[in-house]
Amino acid sequence: MHIGKTSSSDPKKYPPGSFMGRLRERKIIATLAAFAGSGVVIIEVAHHILVNHYHLPHQIVDICIVTLVGALLGTLTWRWFRGAEKRPGNVKVEVLVVPLIILLALVIDLKFIFKMTGIPINMLLIGIAALCLGVAWIIFKSLQWAASVPEAGQKVEILIPTEEKSTAEPVIMPEWNNSIIVLPFNNLSPEEGQDYFCDGMTEEIITDLSKVPTLKVISRSSAMTFKGTEKKVREIANDVNVQYVLEGSVRKAGNDLRITAQLIEAASDAHLWAEKYSGTLDDVFDIQEKVSNAIVEQLKIKLTLQDVSRVKDTPVENVKAYDCYLHASYELRKMSQASFDRARDYLQKSLDIIGENALLYALMGQAYYWYHDAGYDIDVDPLKEAEKYAKKAYTLNPNLAPIHFLFGLLERGRGNLNTAVKYMKQAVDIDPADPNILSLFIWCSSAYTGKAKEMSPFSRDLLEIDPVTPLNYLTTSMVYQAEGQWIKAAESLRKSVEMDPGLRWGHFWLAQILARAQNREEFYEVGDILLEGDSEDIIAQWIKFLRNVHENDRENAFKTLTEELKNFAWQDPEGVWLMAGSFAVINEKDKALKWLEHAIERGWINYPLFAKIDPFLENIRSEPRFKKLMARVKHDWENFEL
Repeated sequence: MHIGKTSSSDPKKYPPGSFMGRLRERKIIATLAAFAGSGVVIIEVAHHILVNHYHLPHQIVDICIVTLVGALLGTLTWRWFRGAEKRPGNVKVEVLVVPLIILLALVIDLKFIFKMTGIPINMLLIGIAALCLGVAWIIFKSLQWAASVPEAGQKVEILIPTEEKSTAEPVIMPEWNNSIIVLPFNNLSPEEGQDYFCDGMTEEIITDLSKVPTLKVISRSSAMTFKGTEKKVREIANDVNVQYVLEGSVRKAGNDLRITAQLIEAASDAHLWAEKYSGTLDDVFDIQEKVSNAIVEQLKIKLTLQDVSRVKDTPVENVKAYDCYLHASYELRKMSQASFDRARDYLQKSLDIIGENALLYALMGQAYYWYHDAGYDIDVDPLKEAEKYAKKAYTLNPNLAPIHFLFGLLERGRGNLNTAVKYMKQAVDIDPADPNILSLFIWCSSAYTGKAKEMSPFSRDLLEIDPVTPLNYLTTSMVYQAEGQWIKAAESLRKSVEMDPGLRWGHFWLAQILARAQNREEFYEVGDILLEGDSEDIIAQWIKFLRNVHENDRENAFKTLTEELKNFAWQDPEGVWLMAGSFAVINEKDKALKWLEHAIERGWINYPLFAKIDPFLENIRSEPRFKKLMARVKHDWENFEL
C-alpha cells in the first residue's frame, strides 16, 4: 500500500532517521512553540503591566528577554543531546554547554539589574567569576564521568523516533474459546520440489486463522514438527492441548491445483467438515480464504468487520509473486548462507513482478540481518542494507509487524538494546500471535530492561501457541533468570535440551544457571556434553573459561580466555553481562566493572539483576564505582516503560 498525502503533523511525512524526524523525537518543535507562546505572554506582561502601569525600569523587559533566550537555548541543547540514544563521546555535551548558557544569561541579566539599582558594576570581575564557575563545573563533571562511564561507541542513528508509535491499535491476546492445530498439508504433487508450496499453504492458513481473536492457533514451528508423523490425531491434539485438528493435502501439477481439507474434533475423532477444491494457481487466494472461513463457521465463531478484514488481507496479491514469496520464506528458515542467497533472489523476483511491497522489503531486510547475525561475509554491509529495506517497508506500510521486528533486530545488533525492546513491543502489539516476535520480545525485555514480571503472561501465551519448539523454553528460562528463580530456569532449559539434544546454546545457558545455583555435579555433566569431540567453538571456549571461574582459579581462567572469546562476548548483547559476573567471581573488580559499564552503555538497565539477584556480581557490589553505576541504572529502570 502506497502512502498518499499526509498532514503536516503526520509522522509518516518524515522518513525514519531524517532531520525532521529527530526534531519530532526530541520534541524540539514543541519546545520552540511553547517558548514562543509563553515568551510573548511574559514580555507583554512585563511591558504593559510592570513598566507602563507600575512604572518600573524598562530594563525589566530586557531581563525577561535575555532570561527566556538563555532558557530556550539551554532547553533545546538539553533536549537534542538527551534525545540521542548514544552520545558522540565520553563527555555529555549537554551538561557542559547548558550551565555555560545559563551563566552567560545571568551575567547579562546582572548588568541590567546593576543599571536599574545604580550599584557600581565591574563586568570584568563578574565575567571572570562566571568563567571560573563554568570551568569548575566542567572539571567536576569530567572527573565524575571518568570513574563511571565506559568507552563510548560511535553515535548510532535512531531509525524511527521511539515515540512515533504505529498507528495500529495494540492487540491484546484474549482468552481463547476454541483451539486448533493445522497439520502440514501432505504433498501429492507429481513434480519434485513442491514442498515449499505445501508448507506455504499450511503457513498461510495458520496466519489467517491466527487473526481470529478468540481462536488459539498452534504456530507453524510447532505444527511442522508433526510433518510426516505417524501419530494419531488424538495424540497430536493432546501434545499441543487443542480441541480441533485440520489436515489436508495439496496436488500441484503445472498450473493446476487441487486441495483437500478436513476438520476433526480430537476428543471424538469426528470429522466435522471436509471439502475438495480444484482450480489453478490463480485461485489459490480464494481457496485459502474459503478454508479459513469454513473453519470459523464450523466453530461458530463470530467475527467483527475488523476481524473479517484482517483475515482477508493478502500482503502479496500477484500469484507469481506469491509463489516467489513462498520460496523465499522456505529458504529463510534454513538459516544458511546459501539459503539466504536463494531467499534474496526469490524476493527480488517477486519485487520485479509486483513492484514495491512492504512485506517483501521487510523479509529482504531480515535476510540481510541474518547474514550479519550469523557472521557471513558478503560484498555489502548487511546492517546498512537491512536498514535500507526497513525504511522502504516502513514508508509503504508502518503497521506491519515484521517491519517493527526488523527495526528491533537492527537496534539489538547495534547495541541499542532499550530501543530494540520498544520496536519489538510495537511488533507484538500489531501481531501478538507471531511466536518469533513474541519470543525475542520476552527475552530482550526480561534480560535488558528487568521487566520479567510483566513478561509472565506473554511467556504463558508463547508456550500455549508454540508448545513444542525447544527455543521457547530457553526464552522462558530468561524470565526466571531475571527474577532469580534459578531452579525454575534450569527446569525450563532441561526441557529445551531434552526436546533438542543438539541445541548447544541451550546447554550453554543451562551451565551458566547451574554455576549460579552452585549445582556442581550437573554443571560439570553439562560442560562435558559441550566439550565432547574436542570442540573448539565459542561455546566450548566459554565453558572452559567458566569452569575455571567456578573453581575461582584466576590463573587458568586467564589462560582459557581466548581473544576470540573476548571479542565475541564484547559484541554479544548477553555476553557483556556474563563476562562481568565471571570477572567479579575471580575478584578482577576493575575488569568486572569495565564489562558492566559496557553492558549499561549498550542499554542494559536491569537494576534488580545487577544490584540484588545475580550472585556472580556480589564481589563488586560494595565498590563505589558500582554504586554510582547502580544509581544511574535504577533511575533508568524505574522510568522505563514498555
